[in-house]
Amino acid sequence: MENNIYDLIIIGTGPAGLSAAIYAERAKLKTLLLEKNPMSGGQVVNTYEVDNYPGLPDINGFELGMKFREHAEKLGAQIKSEEVKELDLKSKIKKVVTEQETYETKAIIFSTGAQWRKLGVEGEKALSGLGVSYCATCDGAFFRDKTVAVVGGGDVAVEDAIFLSRFAKKVYLIHRRDELRAVKILQEKLFEIENIEVIWDTVVDKINGKENVTGITITSKKTSETKELAVDGTFIAIGTIPHSDMVKDILETDDYGYIITDENCKTSIDGVFAAGDVRKKLLRQIITAAADGATSVYAIDQYIIENF
Repeated sequence: MENNIYDLIIIGTGPAGLSAAIYAERAKLKTLLLEKNPMSGGQVVNTYEVDNYPGLPDINGFELGMKFREHAEKLGAQIKSEEVKELDLKSKIKKVVTEQETYETKAIIFSTGAQWRKLGVEGEKALSGLGVSYCATCDGAFFRDKTVAVVGGGDVAVEDAIFLSRFAKKVYLIHRRDELRAVKILQEKLFEIENIEVIWDTVVDKINGKENVTGITITSKKTSETKELAVDGTFIAIGTIPHSDMVKDILETDDYGYIITDENCKTSIDGVFAAGDVRKKLLRQIITAAADGATSVYAIDQYIIENF
């Protein structure tokens, strides 16, 4: 029976999951990766260009995602395209149920990621990666001396506008209310920057352009006036949605659904870990997801030694 039990099952094959697989194979842990989608890489595969992953400047997201997978497979990682339907985390040996099989394991890593909250307007999907971005720290440097818009009014939106003001010649912050939700210290800093203009009580109706973003259509909620605003890029900062539905009633999460862990990626249940964008953390980037994968496997190796 012991031979049929995995040391580790990783659910999700973005940078965190694949990084975990690489470290698990090197640690000689019997490991299985389960992915809902037939393609590994997570959100990164939809990223037009990645310019902040060390040592690989100007690589596109799809290529980087494939490099992660190829590295894991080269070391012998076992990857199956099976969606997890049910979990039993009560016992020391955990059960992971898919439509095809029930697997048993000593430890689990949830690396199911998160998705950017979309505006849901015309042009957003077609121009994603072509001027539409959800990550200022990832893509801001591409808009040096250009005009950009940031959509949102919380901490992230204000932080993005401040960050982008270092590169862009002009930054519009478009918010649907008449006051920002960001903390006061961020607001004070924002209002001090000359090349940032806040457009209040306004919504984005459409993102314009064919091969790249050329502007946005906006409407004032107070006057109902609609106009075109010429911009080279649109940064959408209205939050993210963690893919944590399967565990939100089992593991401890915050108010937004992010899994709460300690610094070693351990969750509220022994033997269960969370890595990457699905866990509560300060920065969600490819490099921090990969680091989580490495950290969690090191912690799991210690957990198995101590408990089995």
